[in-house]
Parts: sequence; structure tokens; C-alpha cells
Amino acid sequence: MDSVLGLQGKDYALVAADCSAGRSIMVMKHDADKIVKLDDHKIAGIAGPQADAVMFSEYIGKNMALYAINNDMKLSTHATANYIRTELAGALRRGPYQTNILLGGYDADDGASLYFCDYMASLHKVPFGAHGYCSNFCLSIFDREWKADLTLEEGLEIVRKCKAELAVRFLIAQPKFLVKIADADGVRTMEL
Repeated sequence: MDSVLGLQGKDYALVAADCSAGRSIMVMKHDADKIVKLDDHKIAGIAGPQADAVMFSEYIGKNMALYAINNDMKLSTHATANYIRTELAGALRRGPYQTNILLGGYDADDGASLYFCDYMASLHKVPFGAHGYCSNFCLSIFDREWKADLTLEEGLEIVRKCKAELAVRFLIAQPKFLVKIADADGVRTMEL
């Protein structure tokens, strides 16, 4: 029952996720961090079973660090998205990861970008996206409110509207959301 939301603003990428970790009808905790910092300017919001989400995000992060050491350069957000897609596609034939990912990042040359990747390894560059049942409620809000030159405060307000809509209409209670922002200054975290 993960809810992962993301949007690309004027000069930042924002990913928000609920902090509930549960299985079946039980909630284990309300302080789970489902947004992984992959490097200084990239974040990935991961939805799916906790074991797959943690294993896959650690695998991607460690291999990105290894690539940076071996080649003396970091992957761009576009290259990271395609690396994630390649790994998910390869895993489909061995033992698939049941993970859905929103990758947000900032590159000095290309600016901010957001990528939508699902567990079947389909990849799309998007201005906004959502994984989980929250997409039934939030994609219409993104569609109505999103514009190309969103300021950070406008982007946060859209996420607040999504959280409020989920609180009113969604059967599952998700009281706490965490937001991470990737921009020219790096990655920072805030709570809604």
C-alpha cells in the first residue's frame, strides 16, 4: 500500500512518499524512509515489498558509487534511469524485483528531471508521476495543478493537496509523508 509521488519543477525534482511500512492488514511502523539518496543529486522513491525495495535500492546505489570510482565520473540522471531500467529488465528473467521507482535528479547541464519506472522495466521521463493506489487520487491533481516553471513552494503545495485528498478519500490511513528534493544544492529532506 505504498504511496510514492513525484514532480519536476523549474530547477528541482521532488519525490514524496508515505512513511508507513505494512503487510497485509498490519502496519509495522510509521517512520519508514522509502526515498533513497543515490548520490549527491539523485533520489529514488521506491514502492513495493520492503525486501525488494531495500535490496534493489542498495544494489543500484552501490553500483553507481563503484562506477564513479572506476570511471572518475558520476552517472547523469538519464544514465541512472537507463541503468535502473536495464537491471530491472534483466531481473525479469531471473527473479524479478517487485519495485516501482520514481527517480528524480538534477544535472548541471540538463537541469532537473523525473523518471517513472515500473517493475516490468518500462521507463518514461515524466513531469509528474505516482506509484501505488495513490495514483487513482493524485494524478488528476497533478494534471490540473502542474506547470513547467513550478517554484518549490508551488510544488510542495501540490503535494500537500495530494496528501489532503488521500486523507479524505483513501481507505488506508497514511498519516505521515516524507519529501526529498534534489536540486543544484544537493538533496534535502523535509516532512509534510
